[in-house]
Amino acid sequence: MHTTISPFTLTHWRERTKGERTQWGWQGTSPEFGDIRVVHPAGPYVRERIVAQVSGGLIPTASFEARGLHTEGMTRPSLNRAVLRLGDAHVRMSRNRWGLTHRGRSLHMTCLGDAYRLTALDRGSYTLSRAADAEDPGVVITVRQSGWGRNKRVSVRAEGRVLHADIALAALFCGVDRSVLTRRGAVRAGFARVFDLWAESQY
Repeated sequence: MHTTISPFTLTHWRERTKGERTQWGWQGTSPEFGDIRVVHPAGPYVRERIVAQVSGGLIPTASFEARGLHTEGMTRPSLNRAVLRLGDAHVRMSRNRWGLTHRGRSLHMTCLGDAYRLTALDRGSYTLSRAADAEDPGVVITVRQSGWGRNKRVSVRAEGRVLHADIALAALFCGVDRSVLTRRGAVRAGFARVFDLWAESQY
C-alpha cells in the first residue's frame, strides 16, 4: 500500500555488552510506520562477514551483508561483495565503479519488479528513489545526516507516496559504508585497502 509520510528523525546509538562486540546504529519513530531500528554489525558474528540490519514497526526486516577478508575490522558493511535481502526477497544490485558523477556512481537495485537507485548527495547524505511505473509516479526519499558524536542524527523525508519496502531500504543504508558512491570516497577507500594489505604483509 502506498502511503504519504511525515518527515521523521533517527538518532545515533552505541551499545556494548560484556563479552560481545560493540554495536552501533540508528533508531527513531515514523508516525506512519512505527519504531525503526538500524544495527551494525548485527549478529550472529562470523569471521569474514559483517551485516547491517533494519527492523521494527510496520516495515519488513532488511539486511545488507558483506563477506570477505576486507570485512575484518570493519564496523559497517561496504558495497563490495555484498548481498541485500528485503524480507525473503533477494535484491539485485549493480553500479558503475568508473562513473564520474554522484549519479553515475549510483547503486541500482531491483526487487519484486521495482527499480531503485541510491545516490550520494555528500559524505553523509543520500537519496533513495523508486522509479515510476504505469500505476505509480515513484518516490524520492532524502536521508541527511547532521550533528557530531552523541548528537548525530539523520532526517528522513519523502517526496511522493512510499511503500513499506522503500522506508526499510532508505533506513538500512544508514548502517552501510556508502563511501564508494563518491569519487573522493572511492579514492579514500582504495588507499585504505592498500594500507591494510601492506600492514597484513608485515606479519
